[in-house]
Amino acid sequence: MKKLLVMLLLGAAFWQFYLSKPGSPVISNIANDGSVMGNPVVTQPGSAFSLDSLRPSSSLSQPAAQVAGNPYRCDGRTHCSQMTSCAEAIFFLRNCPGTRMDGDNDGVPCEGQWCGR
Repeated sequence: MKKLLVMLLLGAAFWQFYLSKPGSPVISNIANDGSVMGNPVVTQPGSAFSLDSLRPSSSLSQPAAQVAGNPYRCDGRTHCSQMTSCAEAIFFLRNCPGTRMDGDNDGVPCEGQWCGR
């Protein structure tokens, strides 16, 4: 009986650590302070189980935007029709790759919709 239990535990450990797929790498060109870095940083996510995930965090009670200090984040939006303000469009133009909001390349996004002069 003990041998069967040990074999089941070893089989479960093998399944968990050797046959599970690794997480996708995370590629980012945004530094911790919100500035754009010249070279993107590639990080591998940790294992699925971590003791850190069980510890309470003080940041969980605050919205993510307030923790980061900036209410906006790069989320794939690229056009003026997807923005809600001039400040948001400026953030996306300066910090997010692939935006299409500055047709005349003068540094002012969404001139016809949000940031008209």
